Amino acid sequence: MTRQLVLCSTSRYRRDLLSRLQLPFDCAAPHVDESPLPEETAAALTERLAQAKTQVLAQRYPDALLIGSDQAASLDGHILGKPGSRERAFAQLQAASGHEVEFHTAVAVLDTASGHHHSARDVTRVRFRVLTDRDIAHYLDRESALDCAGSFKCEGLGISLFDAIDSRDPTALVGLPLIVTTRLLRSFGLDPLG
Repeated sequence: MTRQLVLCSTSRYRRDLLSRLQLPFDCAAPHVDESPLPEETAAALTERLAQAKTQVLAQRYPDALLIGSDQAASLDGHILGKPGSRERAFAQLQAASGHEVEFHTAVAVLDTASGHHHSARDVTRVRFRVLTDRDIAHYLDRESALDCAGSFKCEGLGISLFDAIDSRDPTALVGLPLIVTTRLLRSFGLDPLG
């Protein structure tokens, strides 16, 4: 009998990515405060939040595999959150211009029946080309990325902002590293290939 699989997220990006594995799953909103703790690094933040998202829904799903994921961007050690406004997106892209930004994407899988969990983190490095204010304005006019850490969508026009991407998993930058996720699911006996 197949265990219930629950994505602890309402992100359409993560939902679309997980659906690539062709496994039936449900989505649930974890309602976790995503604010970084004082002096918390992007790596620590994502790992803490990925696990917290599964923990907060554990009682609601007592016999399921819960997947939590979180992503944070880091520029010179400073966490870049989701901009939420055009002005903040513009400022983030100005700051990233000509620099490398690290994207930390953590995944946690919790087996609520046993209480066992496994987690992993992927790091993607994005090298931004030198952007003019005109480049940034035209990008933001054409693609809304206000709900994306770093203020861009690499799966869309945002790819034109880069000189290079260094990644072990191309899905990580979108928000759910599927290579890591499938490895974690297999450790609980759930293999997308049967």
